[in-house]
Amino acid sequence: MKQTIFPLTRWLAAVMAMLLFAGGCPAWAGIDGITGPVFNLTAKADYISTGDGDNIYNWGYANGAGFMQYPGPTLIVNQGDTVTIHLRNTLPVPVSIVFPGQQGVTTTGGSPGLLTAEAPADNGATVVSYTFTASHAGTYHYHSGTQPALQAEMGLVGALIVRPANVADPLHQAYAHPGTAFSREHLFMLTEVDPKIHQQVEALVAAGLPVNVDTSVYKPVLWFINGRNAPDTMLDAGVPWLPTQPYNSMPRMHPGEKLLMRVIGGGRDLHPFHTHGNNFWVIARDGRVLESAPGAGPDLAVSDFTLRTVPGQTYDATFEWTGKGLGWDVYGHAPGEPLQPNEYAPDHGKPIPVVLPNLQDLTIGPHYSGSPYLGRFGTLPPGSVVLNENAGYFHMWHSHNEREIVNNDIFPGGMMTMLIIEPANVTIP
Repeated sequence: MKQTIFPLTRWLAAVMAMLLFAGGCPAWAGIDGITGPVFNLTAKADYISTGDGDNIYNWGYANGAGFMQYPGPTLIVNQGDTVTIHLRNTLPVPVSIVFPGQQGVTTTGGSPGLLTAEAPADNGATVVSYTFTASHAGTYHYHSGTQPALQAEMGLVGALIVRPANVADPLHQAYAHPGTAFSREHLFMLTEVDPKIHQQVEALVAAGLPVNVDTSVYKPVLWFINGRNAPDTMLDAGVPWLPTQPYNSMPRMHPGEKLLMRVIGGGRDLHPFHTHGNNFWVIARDGRVLESAPGAGPDLAVSDFTLRTVPGQTYDATFEWTGKGLGWDVYGHAPGEPLQPNEYAPDHGKPIPVVLPNLQDLTIGPHYSGSPYLGRFGTLPPGSVVLNENAGYFHMWHSHNEREIVNNDIFPGGMMTMLIIEPANVTIP
């Protein structure tokens, strides 16, 4: 039976989401997930909410008896762990899990499938277990190995993160080499949805008919980061009105910090993911450091401003921001004032190279603090609503395919979020 959402609840959720989209209220920007090395997943059906106000029938993996999740729970383990995933299935079709990048996966239980052992459609009675050793640190993903063109589209995908062994701080270093250290990290799983396929599957399931859908006729009109469309990407993780979409996607950082971007092509389409504000450095691909020789570190890292995210591939990239290259002091320092932490020293005290307009000549947006300088507030016209509560700099991060930054042709939305650069004296979770 289709989920019902009362109009008032939907309206309030939409208003709150738009306020966050405009102003970027605080939201957790770390890697949310569950830690192993043993996991209990259940394949389930439920509904997801989309930025155009629709509900879509979806399949996904749940953490045990919890809600179905889109994407599935992010599995976090340590390098060298013996990882075991127990899978039950409550869907009307057989399902399974495959783990690209992991070697020596063994299975117990279930029925033989084309790629791996499958959990039959028996309302969760059968347990299929998958076991492997997480031998390499890095960013990976998992998905159903049963009819993947259909089942991955329906939502049976998730992320796998392997923390490195034998390092002093595995929560702030991606691989064994110190050149992969970072200050903060964030996951970006990029997927897309064709609602017509989901509607066909829902109708067949409701009628008790075999789920045979032509996936070659495929036209996605919804695009997601971590299972949400903008503006919902910037809501807090775990908001109660999105129970099946618990993960958010709004990175926040201080100047000079190094943000690790863990990017996954989780769907069928290629997505050019674009970072405003600065280039990033791709340091690893598919869980392997881009290095000239073992142990050399990411000496073959590639600098770019748009990541060509290929379906099925994963990427680790680092992003930094200090204001370097702007040619003026982003803090508006007068000569003799002290440097801020990680300030780009050659621009210290340099004036902004334009004549700032009078207040009556400005059109005020919700991100403007009243000052062009980081961490400063200024005069605003009466009645202005300032949603930039920490006087930060906002940079839109999004797909560079324009059709992917809408929700079913409604702008803004889709594969879009905001990075917020915030002053050093602001506490970021």
